Amino acid sequence: MADLRRRLDSLEGGERCHRGVLPFGVPALDARFPDGGLALGALHEVMGGGSGAADGASAALFAAGIAARTRGQVLWCVTRQDLFAPALAAAGLGPDRVVYVEAGDDRTVLACCEEGLRHGGGVGAVVGEVVRLSMTASRRLQLAAEASGAIGIAIRRVPRRCAGGTAEVGGFIDPTVAVTRWRVTARPSAPLPVMGIGRPRWRLELVRCRGGEAACFDVEACDAQGRLGIPADLADRPGQEAARPNRAAG
Repeated sequence: MADLRRRLDSLEGGERCHRGVLPFGVPALDARFPDGGLALGALHEVMGGGSGAADGASAALFAAGIAARTRGQVLWCVTRQDLFAPALAAAGLGPDRVVYVEAGDDRTVLACCEEGLRHGGGVGAVVGEVVRLSMTASRRLQLAAEASGAIGIAIRRVPRRCAGGTAEVGGFIDPTVAVTRWRVTARPSAPLPVMGIGRPRWRLELVRCRGGEAACFDVEACDAQGRLGIPADLADRPGQEAARPNRAAG
């Protein structure tokens, strides 16, 4: 299998430098990846499952949890001033680790992301919030990530014109070279025996995984260390109930 992966990598654009993986620590999820975790030195895409603010925020927090578990500084590039830093800190990404970049448009965000990924030293992850991501732009980000070993995350924002809901909401339209594609949807939090709000839950869809399997998971949102959890009412169920196959293609 390792030899086959090397041959496939060479066909996709030259020999790749494998930088290791970042496991989620959830066996049912890590089993979907060919190497047992999220590939480092690679580009990944994340988007909300719908047009609502809750789904968009969930996608951002999922990305923050991944970035929090990398080593080094995190470069976060945006075009809108709606990023809530305390929420990122609650997902394990403290303010001392984040360098925020505000750009005027998607093109500038992508340029900043590419420069951050190419910088390498001291940068563990680069996150960019964009509406569109072309094949060419994604390829440049992927090559930059491979060269430095940093992880790149593109958060796909829903265009303002799609606020009422269109076919574009909740789906990946543009083809890219991203190693994985994720769709995150907010779910009702866990009920508590007393008054209060339990740990948030997400419907986490692995829409595409190069060399792995697509799937759908119900998980508890990232904790203060950036780690996901399996809800207690699903933890003792058969694996196929906690991780349902997803036939969608990215």
